[in-house]
Amino acid sequence: MTEAPEELPCFPGYETLGEIYCVSFVRDLSPEEALRRFGVDEETMDEVAFDELDYRSVESMRADAAGYIGAARVGDWTVVIEPGGWLIAVADKIYARVSRGTEVVSVCRHDYAEDTFAYIVDGTPVVWFDPMYPEERSGSDPDRFVTKMHEVGLDPDHDIDGPRIDRPMESSFALASSITGLSFSTDLRNLRFLGAEPLGGLSGSSMQNQNGASQTLSSVLRAEGL
Repeated sequence: MTEAPEELPCFPGYETLGEIYCVSFVRDLSPEEALRRFGVDEETMDEVAFDELDYRSVESMRADAAGYIGAARVGDWTVVIEPGGWLIAVADKIYARVSRGTEVVSVCRHDYAEDTFAYIVDGTPVVWFDPMYPEERSGSDPDRFVTKMHEVGLDPDHDIDGPRIDRPMESSFALASSITGLSFSTDLRNLRFLGAEPLGGLSGSSMQNQNGASQTLSSVLRAEGL
């Protein structure tokens, strides 16, 4: 069994995002370009503080996505926050655009479905798993980060019948830190974001089945043999 270290390099402030959120790290894209690739109404672009970003998303929340998202530069990466959303990690048309020619690391919490850790390169999910069940990994190279996973307490050989994963979200951010090289020394709440309203939700994405119900990324990847 792998135990999480007592101290993990989490992104300070993430715990204020609530029951549903997605925090994604996109290499070498500006905040403007990251938002454009996501698909936003550019007329709604505005510089906002973290609290305002969260407030606007809550005020315009949608059934299948955040109502307002924000992006801010951190080192060589742009962090994209979806308060109440999860599209970069699970919607193929979204992550294919955002990760085109680059790489994306996403940490998502969803208390009413499943949490997600995703590493996507140039449109292809390379590593994907639910942090509560890190043994059930999907993607084109699901074992790429097994050593790093051990180091942060996400046991890649976790026994589903054994002890639960301790602090899965904290460990996921620690894994994101290890992959991106970001130390997370900056408090999320102190960043200035470029915010905007998304143009749409999951419509047209392969993450919906014929009845319109949202599928998990794991089911899609398994169907594709990844």
